[in-house]
Amino acid sequence: MEDISEDKSSRFKILTILAIVASLTLGIYMYRAKEVTIIIDGKTIEVVSYHSTVEDLLKSEEIVLADGAYINLPLDAKLEHNSHIIIKQPKYYTLIIGKEKEEVKSVHVNVKDILKDLNISLGKNDYTIPSLSEDVPNGGEIQVFRVKEVVENVEKSIPHEKIVNKSDKLDIGVSKVVQKGQDGIKNIEIKKVFENDKLVSEDILGEEVVKKPIPEIVEEGTKEKTTPKNSAPSKPQMASRGGLNARKIVTMTATGYDLSFASCGKNPGDRGYGITASGTRARRGTVSVDPRVIPLGTKLYIESLDGTKDYGYAIAEDTGGAIKGNRIDLFFDTASEARRFGRRSVKVHILN
Repeated sequence: MEDISEDKSSRFKILTILAIVASLTLGIYMYRAKEVTIIIDGKTIEVVSYHSTVEDLLKSEEIVLADGAYINLPLDAKLEHNSHIIIKQPKYYTLIIGKEKEEVKSVHVNVKDILKDLNISLGKNDYTIPSLSEDVPNGGEIQVFRVKEVVENVEKSIPHEKIVNKSDKLDIGVSKVVQKGQDGIKNIEIKKVFENDKLVSEDILGEEVVKKPIPEIVEEGTKEKTTPKNSAPSKPQMASRGGLNARKIVTMTATGYDLSFASCGKNPGDRGYGITASGTRARRGTVSVDPRVIPLGTKLYIESLDGTKDYGYAIAEDTGGAIKGNRIDLFFDTASEARRFGRRSVKVHILN
């Protein structure tokens, strides 16, 4: 009996010891368990780990750090209860500065933080698209605009004006320069704005007249030459014109015209092409006049005043919209002759 009692007592002691060991083992194991928070690119994961280091935990959770990733704790750091592990995986962006384009990476998503991470600084006028406060998606594009302001001083000429005074001491068609004109000079202060070396705006900050312009002053004659009542009509100075019997001589401004479209506004085949206001066919010797000054049908002699050959005898047979007052238009057979004649002063002898 005593042997049986002792055997039961021994087994009880063994079970008790095993229970104590198991409790201690479980307690130690439970003591080693740690609650850890992992935040990857803003996404939170709560885990319970029995590992001793950060690296061991990441391996057990199959979390791989990409090249250039950010982690707030060293990989060999001891894992503590309630540890917070923050991981930011790198993102890839296209950075454009002027004509330069580069593929870059950063763990940040905010434009300002990305540029800081890349050691790119901005001047006071520089700006970005998107703006510094905005976030950029992975694979997105960031444009940097370098803004430069330059103030320049530029000299420009001030055109002089022409002042024409009428003079009854000079014959009609005669002009005289009383004062030569001269352009002035002004200094202009201009602010130019460049974005990535490209001019985008110009603003005038101020102007200063350095030299005032001097106007050109010209006198133009208004005196009309007439033949005295009780004297013989004045004759052209060339002996070959000896038979001219002009009742009146007028100095007029003469131009040339022809039958080209540029001159008469009509093409061959058009109604009235080549026909004068008098109904005659235009030819050399036909001239266009203002009928209020020289009546149509009046016979004339056109004398040159610049030493060139006289136009000669003519008849006032045509009119023109631009021919007013002391203006006369002389017909030429070709456009080149009309252009060569240009604009001149002539002496018009009114013969009848």
